[in-house]
Amino acid sequence: MLGLSPGCAAIIGDMTAADRPDDVTRFLTVADAAEVLNVAPSEVVGLIETGELPAIRVGRPGAWRIERVELEAYIAAMYEETRRRALWEQSDLAAIPELSGGRIVWPEDGR
Repeated sequence: MLGLSPGCAAIIGDMTAADRPDDVTRFLTVADAAEVLNVAPSEVVGLIETGELPAIRVGRPGAWRIERVELEAYIAAMYEETRRRALWEQSDLAAIPELSGGRIVWPEDGR
């Protein structure tokens, strides 16, 4: 896998393996998820705290664990959001004047 340490690549290598209840690599640490997403661990914690990325606390002092399938679902949702935003920006509806405080705000064309 591109840019991942061998350990992390092995963890996420076969994502379908997460469906097996006996799989010991079902959960990722915050550091593992951060490496997969190529972001800082604090950004992953932020996603968890806002509820965007489901996670559980395990053990003491309550370290976060992210289920691999949840991380993959988050990634898929972000791809879908990006796809929809691109389609919206390319559509004719994106040119509709915005509503602001109950008034229609027209572009500067003399209306």
